[in-house]
Amino acid sequence: MTEETPDTPPTRAGFVALIGEPNAGKSTLLNQMVGAKVSIVTHKVQTTRARIRGIAMHGPAQIVFVDTPGIFRPRRRLDRSMVAAAWGGASDADLVLLLIEAHRGLTEGTQAILDQLMQLGQGTPVALVINKIDRVKSETLLALSKQMNEAYPFAQTFMISAEKGYGCPQLRDWLGRSLPESPWLYPEDQIADLPMRMIAAEITREKLTLRLHEEIPYQLTVETEGWEEKKDGSARVEQVVYVARQGHKGIVLGKGGETIKAVGQAARLELEAFMGRTVHLFLQVRVRENWQDEAERYDEMGLNFRDGDAGRT
Repeated sequence: MTEETPDTPPTRAGFVALIGEPNAGKSTLLNQMVGAKVSIVTHKVQTTRARIRGIAMHGPAQIVFVDTPGIFRPRRRLDRSMVAAAWGGASDADLVLLLIEAHRGLTEGTQAILDQLMQLGQGTPVALVINKIDRVKSETLLALSKQMNEAYPFAQTFMISAEKGYGCPQLRDWLGRSLPESPWLYPEDQIADLPMRMIAAEITREKLTLRLHEEIPYQLTVETEGWEEKKDGSARVEQVVYVARQGHKGIVLGKGGETIKAVGQAARLELEAFMGRTVHLFLQVRVRENWQDEAERYDEMGLNFRDGDAGRT
């Protein structure tokens, strides 16, 4: 870390929670801000499960983004744990960014989030981030901004395209200025606060999510069961894909094992690019009908099993 002198600005650091409905673009924004892929991005909703921290340096500021699961109406234990993780991320943060999609506007789900923010009180500054601005006309954006700011006292409003980077420098500047004065929380070159075992599992789950259809991605989880550092500098990684039904196992494997082979190859290539070295990836598929009711599975995902108890939101 650079030592301060009377001429240098003080270092700043803190946590910025990204909240919003599923598919609002939180993971895309996180990856855009960090400058590297640290969170799953797919066209399917509810792909982020745990709180994932991505770390961005901006001048003297270290911005720690917390990508949270999308906030939605939970139905199952896993859903309830995911929503609890999202609100936990928001309540622990120094700043909160509420992402909404420009073309969807103020939806019923976003209104429910605003109502919850009102109940939590206004101790933590919340900025509105209207994403996917390239999908609507400017007059629509202005009207939406006015409507949203009448519904909640946002500290600031930003209009961006997380995918293309429009408006992101202005958002980054504001975050860097608004975080509290503090020593940096992580080494300067660190971009994520997740064990490599979990990052590897998330990479494989993303490839499965992209490859499979309908409900199956939500009925599976991936765990890194073994990690061996080899003498030649490579890593041997063993993972298990847990599915909820016997019929799902055949779909995940594919005819002659072609699906799981393609998933493993795609995951290995991305993991090698991320780590900068050779990876030997081995995948197994196992049936565990009640994995969503096993506390151990939640620990692996970084979720609190008890948050999923019936009646909690």
